[in-house]
Amino acid sequence: MKRSEINVHIRDAIDLFSRLGFHLPPFAFWTPEFWQTAGSEADEIRDNMLGWDVTDYGLGGFLKTGLLLFTIRNGNFARKELYAKGYAEKIMVVRENQITPWHYHWNKREDIINRGGGELRLELFLADENNELSDKPFSVSIDGIRRPMKPGTIITLRPGESICLEPYVYHTFYGRAGCGTVMVGEVSDVNDDANDNCFLDKLGRFPDIIEDESPLHLLCTEYPQASITR
Repeated sequence: MKRSEINVHIRDAIDLFSRLGFHLPPFAFWTPEFWQTAGSEADEIRDNMLGWDVTDYGLGGFLKTGLLLFTIRNGNFARKELYAKGYAEKIMVVRENQITPWHYHWNKREDIINRGGGELRLELFLADENNELSDKPFSVSIDGIRRPMKPGTIITLRPGESICLEPYVYHTFYGRAGCGTVMVGEVSDVNDDANDNCFLDKLGRFPDIIEDESPLHLLCTEYPQASITR
């Protein structure tokens, strides 16, 4: 992805969150220059990959296959002595027909919540023992109601509605055409992108970036290490 493209999508996200009344934490607006002065007091943000995350999954077509996320809080399985939180929270932007590819998590249980805007569509399967799509029925909890699912069921979440996706439930999602961009929340167990994503197809989790302009805000993979301790 071009840096200029990433900057545009971050600006669009900030505008959407503002219009829908969702307030980001202060570090969402730290500049790259500020990050150069941030000391070890900001290590929780660095170590747990809080902040902006814009990805095209290495496919080069963000509006077709891509996702913008902002991780607000997260724990860290590898460093529980420092970060004991057993939970994570994200806010995401999903555009009409913009696909997040098929994947599941081995460990993470997550609630996906339509926080406002358009309608979110999810397609669901169980994973089989070969990490393929299973033909077995299953069930999920939708706003506290346990519902039976056939393989390939499509769920539509309108603003305020949510679904709990348990480990080994394959899912893909996108904004419903004609309904507008969706602001999507995620409340989950600890998020571990390095070890707990199983994609149906081999994909890159983070984009390769072409630096055609300066970054508006650093992505969660780009923070400099603390040079000072306060």
